Amino acid sequence: MSVVIGMKGRAETQVVPENTAAAVGSGLVPVFATPYMIALMENAAVNAVQSALDPGQGTVGTRLDVTHDAATPVGIKVWAEAEVTAVEGKKLTFSVQAFDEAGPIGGGTHERFIIAVDRFLVKAEAKKAGR
Repeated sequence: MSVVIGMKGRAETQVVPENTAAAVGSGLVPVFATPYMIALMENAAVNAVQSALDPGQGTVGTRLDVTHDAATPVGIKVWAEAEVTAVEGKKLTFSVQAFDEAGPIGGGTHERFIIAVDRFLVKAEAKKAGR
């Protein structure tokens, strides 16, 4: 199987004190933090394509262009949805959207690249030798 346009993924979580802007330092208020919304969008994108990859392959995020348009308080469920909109070799582009129980809270585009996990980790670890 290979990654194709139209593949979809989803990820969800609950807003808790630990994933608020106040807790992670991205703001001072106890609402769902933008970094966590972004992570949820990335997770939805991973979920959209991982089953179509060969064993030993994964994806890494390389670009995000998203907005966070509405605050979500502690105690509310949030989720993200991702859909593959373009496949250019190893480069994958996704439309991503985030929601809470009251409606949309953010959206935009996300790019990921298909990688061979072992080779990727070897290259990353090699940076330690150059310190």
